[in-house]
Amino acid sequence: MTSIISYDLILRPVVTEKSTTHSESSKYSFIVAPEADKHAVGKAIADIFNVEVEKVNILNRKGKVKMFRHRSGRRSDHKVAIVTVKKGQKIDYG
Repeated sequence: MTSIISYDLILRPVVTEKSTTHSESSKYSFIVAPEADKHAVGKAIADIFNVEVEKVNILNRKGKVKMFRHRSGRRSDHKVAIVTVKKGQKIDYG
């Protein structure tokens, strides 16, 4: 039952140039469910990837207003978790 909840909380990893640079210092970024909190995200990452989580930071990102075919639209909001794992441990996305 715990693994189902863990996989529902962590939606996908953030793979950007900045997040790749952070992974060198044992920090990994994930898009998480809107109802997720720090404790639940830390437990989910520990369950899924078998690592020891030291710290979790949560960011609420608001969606940008963009133009699409001469009409104004808005991208969706999302929640980002930056997870710091114990030194010497790694998370492999693949």
